[in-house]
Amino acid sequence: MAGLLLAVFLVVAEATALDLWVQDRCYDFAQGRWMVDATEPLGRLFFYDGPKVIIILTAVVLLGLLLGPVRWRDRWGFGRRELGVAVLTLVTLPVLASVGKGTTNTFTPAEIRRYGGDVPYVKVFEAYPADDRPAKRGRAFPAGHASGGFALIGLAVLGRTRAWWWGGIALSWAAGWWMGGYQILKGAHYLSHTVTTMLLAWMVVGFWGWVLRERTAKARTSQGF
Repeated sequence: MAGLLLAVFLVVAEATALDLWVQDRCYDFAQGRWMVDATEPLGRLFFYDGPKVIIILTAVVLLGLLLGPVRWRDRWGFGRRELGVAVLTLVTLPVLASVGKGTTNTFTPAEIRRYGGDVPYVKVFEAYPADDRPAKRGRAFPAGHASGGFALIGLAVLGRTRAWWWGGIALSWAAGWWMGGYQILKGAHYLSHTVTTMLLAWMVVGFWGWVLRERTAKARTSQGF
């Protein structure tokens, strides 16, 4: 389902001016500046550096529970397979975002001429004009910073109740948009970049859940269960 939603959303983003419509409302054309100052230290602490540290610490704690004694997992009521899904999601999604950023050659809003930059605006699946190709490569799609927040969706699989499940999803959305919204407001990403990363998170957690579930089933079969 997440894959279908992603495909539909990308078609809409490519066929419309949605990204520019959003960014126009985040940019003061008269003053030539973004709604959020990327160099303001307090904002960077709360929306950029701080969340990254918390997410890294979360991944370290979960990895410790995964590799540590059984009594640690029993204390929290976490299964090893579910911890594996959470850890792999936290690691994989940022890596996928980084790979995408390195291959799609897409620039940030702040880098295009419409907002004071020096490169032409093209969408993710569009080609640059033959006579107006940038000398450097862009690294904007999908949203990398927000990937850490959205990757917290892996926490949803740790609990055994519906409340925990929805709580994990709500936390991942809140963290992802807390981080991703900051990037949009300062001209570092378009809306489509962030939505793409959010939907990729659903695909990644679903993929690892399926892989580890199949592995567990095969292990039980080989043991005669």
